[in-house]
Amino acid sequence: MREISVSEVIPVVKKLCMDANYYIGEDVIEKIKEFREKEKSPTGREILDIILKNDELAAKEQMPMCQDTGVAVIFVELGQDVHIVGGDFYEAINEGVRQGYKDGYLRKSMVDGPVIKRKNTGDNTPAVIHTKIVPGDNIKIIVAPKGGGSENMSEVKMMKAADGIEGVKDFVVDRVRRSGGNPCPPMIVGVGMGGNFEKSALLAKESLLRPLNEKNPDPELAEIEQELLARINKLGIGPQGLGGTTTALAVFIKRFPCHIASMPVAVNIQCHAARHKQAII
Repeated sequence: MREISVSEVIPVVKKLCMDANYYIGEDVIEKIKEFREKEKSPTGREILDIILKNDELAAKEQMPMCQDTGVAVIFVELGQDVHIVGGDFYEAINEGVRQGYKDGYLRKSMVDGPVIKRKNTGDNTPAVIHTKIVPGDNIKIIVAPKGGGSENMSEVKMMKAADGIEGVKDFVVDRVRRSGGNPCPPMIVGVGMGGNFEKSALLAKESLLRPLNEKNPDPELAEIEQELLARINKLGIGPQGLGGTTTALAVFIKRFPCHIASMPVAVNIQCHAARHKQAII
């Protein structure tokens, strides 16, 4: 059994919060460049150039690439042979978020009352934390700040089994169509199929962590992803919703078994600032 103190967790989460907002992944940069060369709209190409320049400046100046620095979504893979000591593990994660958003000059967006008395918590906590117990004696932490513009365009639908895969495809494409320019395209579209209501939503969000240059290991899903990407990019929404052939950079699908009477499907949309960084303790 390996002991890990919560004091080790705080600085790791702090740095991940800052790095995720400052440094876009190279896979995203390369994918934007790829689509920039294929973009048919002059306005679209100009917008993609501006996005690339913005991401370059954010990294150089260590400033947020977007003013919406998001909800701090934290994915934790906790090794079953780890013993957390020295305090509350979740409070340590939240303290790391507090320090990262304060010292990193990142916008604090969390309000303590979702409907009544929406008062800003002042430090971007509490974080939204998803934990998996896995084999091993390490802790893997992924910080994935999620902005409101793209999150607001996401949706869960309890479909009928009779809707089939064509119904799922139509739902995904229609969700993007109804979103228009609101999620700051070009976007990454995460799709979760199966499980139940909340599991499908989590699958969709988890799918967004896949590198953009990585193909789905399931050939059947990989083919569906490419079909959906082609259909979405024919919608004409384009970069920042101003028209063009680059509405999405990728579509990612994860699936899970479900009840015989159910077919839940979730779409979680991510903007071009596909932010996530990870560390292993």
